[in-house]
Amino acid sequence: MSLPTPYRTSARQDQPRVNPKDLKPSAPIAENRRARYDYHIEERHEAGMVLDGWEIKAIRAGQVQLTDGYVVIKNGELFLIGCRINALRSASTHVVPEPDRTKKLLMHKQEIRRLVGKVEQRGFTLVPLNLHYKGGRVKVEIALAKGKAQHDKRDDQKDKDWKREQGRLMRQRVGTST
Repeated sequence: MSLPTPYRTSARQDQPRVNPKDLKPSAPIAENRRARYDYHIEERHEAGMVLDGWEIKAIRAGQVQLTDGYVVIKNGELFLIGCRINALRSASTHVVPEPDRTKKLLMHKQEIRRLVGKVEQRGFTLVPLNLHYKGGRVKVEIALAKGKAQHDKRDDQKDKDWKREQGRLMRQRVGTST
């Protein structure tokens, strides 16, 4: 596997620096698995986040939780509410960290207008699915989703249990046939 082309070499010629924009999107920093259980996911969109310095440091340390998060639209702008970022103990003394601060999301105006139309007219909800790095920046993947009824959740659980049982049965048959 070859590295992306360097944009600048460091003082040491044997290790060139890599442009963060050339890197592939990384694995999720934090996931909202509850969203897949509670909602039917229709569309996925990626948005940037407006964060403070202490929040970035805490995210890099893994001190973030998306489980109770949701997205609201105010005055044609998107805001993430309920995303908890716990401050590090080594946070600066002159900064007063607020873990449940409302974070502004960044998207193109046309995309926001389209989302507003679907949320208002068709009864969709915007939920955050995960946080990940892209090009050296923290991005949030939001989904246009519809809430599941209780019987849908039970059906999903039955399917999940049946697939698990099928795997057990297949492993037992493979183990006994040898």
